[in-house]
Amino acid sequence: PRGYPGPSGPSGMPGHIGPPGPSSMDHGFLVTRHSQSVDIPLCPEGTTPIYDGYSLLYVQGNERSHGQDLGTAGSCLRKFSPMPFLFCNINNVCNFASRNDYSYWLTSPEPMPMSMAPITGESIKPFISRCAVCEAPAMVIAVHSQTIQIPPCPQGWASLWIGYSFVM
Repeated sequence: PRGYPGPSGPSGMPGHIGPPGPSSMDHGFLVTRHSQSVDIPLCPEGTTPIYDGYSLLYVQGNERSHGQDLGTAGSCLRKFSPMPFLFCNINNVCNFASRNDYSYWLTSPEPMPMSMAPITGESIKPFISRCAVCEAPAMVIAVHSQTIQIPPCPQGWASLWIGYSFVM
């Protein structure tokens, strides 16, 4: 038979320092890269690919317009559609590509056909730029130059890639 437990004894000596713990979760800083070609761009070194898609620049629908920041995930749509939105009325009736809606996409260097005839369906895809959304371990900034010189990164920052500025 066992008796009642006694009082707790004094604390022991501190143990050895343990190994480092696992890394924290990624913080989800997303950056989008556009190739302006039919090739899907690679994510910069040190970032993780999330998905790839087609480079959306601007949409107008229902007499409203919206430009996409080309550095954000919203400018890279997984599926190409000339009219990537719906209009729904107050009765929950939705219409696709109605009214005078349109969209602008970044292009590839593929030359237009000599006839300049409208391009429809799947045959339009070679004319649309591809993009990739990547997750970075820290915030990403773009540094622009007003000259032909490549601007330096601010102190403490590293270059991920060199590209061209775009203004609309």
